This record gives sequence, C-alpha cells and structure tokens, in this order.
Amino acid sequence: MSVGPLDDETVEKYRRAGEALRTVLDEAAEMIEPGVTHLEVAEHAEERIYELADGPAFPVNISVDEEASHSTPGRDDDTEFDDGMVCLDVGVHVDGYIADAATTVDLSGTPELVEAAEEALDVAVDAVGPGVDTGTIGGEIEDVIRGYGYTPVLNLSGHGVEQWDAHTGPSVPNRGVDRGHELAVGDVIAIEPFATDGRGKVGEGSKEEIYGLERERSVRNRQARQVLEQVTEEYRTLPFAARWLDASRAEMALRRLKQNDVIHGYPVLKEEDGRLVSQAEHTLIVTEDGCEVTTT
Repeated sequence: MSVGPLDDETVEKYRRAGEALRTVLDEAAEMIEPGVTHLEVAEHAEERIYELADGPAFPVNISVDEEASHSTPGRDDDTEFDDGMVCLDVGVHVDGYIADAATTVDLSGTPELVEAAEEALDVAVDAVGPGVDTGTIGGEIEDVIRGYGYTPVLNLSGHGVEQWDAHTGPSVPNRGVDRGHELAVGDVIAIEPFATDGRGKVGEGSKEEIYGLERERSVRNRQARQVLEQVTEEYRTLPFAARWLDASRAEMALRRLKQNDVIHGYPVLKEEDGRLVSQAEHTLIVTEDGCEVTTT
C-alpha cells in the first residue's frame, strides 16, 4: 500500500498514534455514565495517552448537548454526566505525528443522531482516494445526515494533520461545495462529521479552557514566563489545557499572555441552547488505492 511522499518511519508514527488513541478513546467512552465527572474521564484518558504514546495532541474534549467542540474541564471542575449527548474527542501524538478521533456517547435517548454522524463518517471514508475532491466528500456527509432528518454543522469541518499541527489544510467540509481540495497520495486528514437537530451553525460560548501558542516573545511577568516556558517545552504548537499548567496564579498568567498576543484561546463552540450535537471522527492516510484509517 503506497503512501507516496511519506517515509516508512513517519507512517509508523502515525499508526502508533492511532493505535494508542483507539485504546484510550474506547476506555474513556466506557467511563461515561451518570455520576462520573468530566474531569475523571479527561484525566484518565490523558494519563493513558502518556503511558501509550508521547502525549496528547490537544486536551480531551468533552462536549455535551449543544456544545460541539473545545470543551474540556477546568482544574477543579466537578461537573457530572447526567442524561446528555456527549461528544468525546481525543488527540494523540508520537513525535508530533497526530491521530485525532471522536465518538459520541448518547445518554439522552437520541440514538439516531449518533447514527447519522457515524454513517456519514463511514460513507466519507469510503469515498476517499487520490484525485477525490473534498467538496465531493462533504456532499456525501451532508446527504447522509440530511437523510436522517438532521442538519450537518456547516461551519465546522475536517482538516489535515501534520507534525506538531493538529489543524492544518486541507479542509474537509461537512456539506457539498463546488470546489474543495483534490486529495493526493500521502495526505493525512481527519474527517469529522457533526450532526445536529439545530440550525447547523455553531458560535463561540463564554467558556475557555484550551489555549494555543500564537508566537514566542519576551514577557516581563514571572508567572507568565513560567507558563510560556512550560508551553514551549512540553506542548510546542499543540493546544493545551489551563489545568495542565504548573505555575502558580496560572489564570492571571494566561490573561497576560493573551493580552500580549503570545497565546490564543479556543472558546467552546456551541449550537443553540437546547439543541443536540453528535460527532464521529477518524484520521486517515490517503493511499494509491484509497486510504488507510489509522484510528481503527
């Protein structure tokens, strides 16, 4: 199975990341039940990632009901699972080479919404191959989700993954577009359909627990310097959680770093209140005869 410009060592790192992710995702999904806290699941998953791989590619995302992405618990968060729709999104890296996958655990009694995202992902993966336009894949995703009577989240999309970069090109839309990106052998992409019973567009909420490095520059504040040193040494350009930071007064340090455009935040992305969102995701490598899914 040819993977074009990717050498064997790189492919093996993508595979190892995917194998670790599959184990962690399955274990974490099994933990999600009423009475368990979001923090328990996130910390278990992240500890297991360090046991099986080099580290998380981003903080474990636990998005509930109308939340679609970028939701991770804070340091002292005691929120428990109840009867919601839970999207669990996990990223793993080996030497910076990333696997990204997601599943939805339904505690709300709406299994068809989960099925819509899962079937859309299956159909999208089957459509992947060299020369295939990502707009065509988006059309396949949209057709499946609308066939269930739901709406794809139109302003979220799949994406490429590269070493130390969890979200790069090409974009893989969740709807049909006339002109996307023509896939080539060796492309590594994450396809992630989102289905909703809402309007199909997400906006930014007020909650923000995930951050990423914007640029390195000198800062005067001691706590801010400590946080910046930890970020550049441990996480590089990958997103990180506020609860991962060792520095005292981390909240103030993050605020100072944002004010100086050193880091940026990832606000929680949400549908309308009272709506539900489901998600399914795999990472794959485009090959000469289709693709190799690294996260199964």
